[in-house]
Amino acid sequence: MMTGRSRIDRIVEYLATESVRISAILRVPLIGLIVALGPIADVDPWLPAVYSGLLGCYAGAAVVWLIVVLRGPVRPWAGWVSTGIDVLAVLALCLSSGGATSLLLPVFFLLPISVAFQNRPELTAFLGIGTAVGYLSVWIVYSKRDDTVGLPNVVYLYFGFLLWLAAATTGLCLVLARRSTRVAALLDVRRRLVSESVQADERHNRELAEHLHDGPLQNLLAARLDLEEVRERSPDPALDAVDAAIQETAKQLRSTVTALHPQVLAQLGLTAATRELVRQYAERVDFEIVAELAEVGRPESQSLLYRAVRELLANAHKHARATLVEVRLAATPDAITLTVTDDGTGFDTSTLDRCVADGHIGLASLLVRIDAMGGDVDLDSDIGRGTTISIIMPTDATDL
Repeated sequence: MMTGRSRIDRIVEYLATESVRISAILRVPLIGLIVALGPIADVDPWLPAVYSGLLGCYAGAAVVWLIVVLRGPVRPWAGWVSTGIDVLAVLALCLSSGGATSLLLPVFFLLPISVAFQNRPELTAFLGIGTAVGYLSVWIVYSKRDDTVGLPNVVYLYFGFLLWLAAATTGLCLVLARRSTRVAALLDVRRRLVSESVQADERHNRELAEHLHDGPLQNLLAARLDLEEVRERSPDPALDAVDAAIQETAKQLRSTVTALHPQVLAQLGLTAATRELVRQYAERVDFEIVAELAEVGRPESQSLLYRAVRELLANAHKHARATLVEVRLAATPDAITLTVTDDGTGFDTSTLDRCVADGHIGLASLLVRIDAMGGDVDLDSDIGRGTTISIIMPTDATDL
């Protein structure tokens, strides 16, 4: 859920949502360091043509893969496939490099780390052990090829370090996986609590609406009928004024009943209900409301989106001191977007937590409910420059 974040924050979140994007970015400079290894270390590869060809293909594939994961959706298997190719590529480079094998050692230490945060301890352990065994195997092949080199004891020491790294990264991954499980459980509890809270709020509103409709509103309409009989017998301008006041009060009560228990929402759909809500607000507020409402049908999240429009219009009326409010409703095959913009006073988005502590929970509660349903909120506001709030709900989101 996004609330008033900078462009850099959004980029960081986009990358962090898929670990394969981060590893794809880190892979490119790592290959650059491998390319620089030959000239800097002044080591001639055993099979220079093969080594150069492998390194060129590896670099080209890394760039293409980086573009793919940054521009499109990431498949669940993408991280492990790309890491497996990393291991095979490094092993092939070491086999063809000959004397440069020992200089490629840091790459072996980096590979297990690249997958330790993917919450799969068993695969992390497999990769770590496989990397250690692969390093030792490359040295065995190299020692058999060149009898003058042999198998230095330091290779076994490095093999031990790699095994330790495999154990460490597996332990790290296990801890992260357990914590992720606990966080997921807490999020599920949070979702249920939000659901129960919303349902309790809906029940309370429905009961209050029924009470207003069956009690005060009906009494008011009955009193108006009695007043009309009196006016017919004894016309009086004062009675006309009273009748007009009663009629206006009844109209406001009907509007309140509809807002508390919006039957029109179920009957007509979100677009028509939002249009009616905008019309009601336009009649009683002192600012202009511009509405651009596309037909979005009756999505599962329509109740929450309707409450969002109502809450945001109420905030603009009570707090923003705006002269213009724009309400937009749009739909794509994957999502429904509600945007409410005002030119009012704005506010510091960092004060949302404090507002909750002070008991002003309308907007903050709305954000929590949207987040619990899998929606996304982009809140852009600052003191003196108005507020824009965009709510993006997946079309398959289930209302609470």
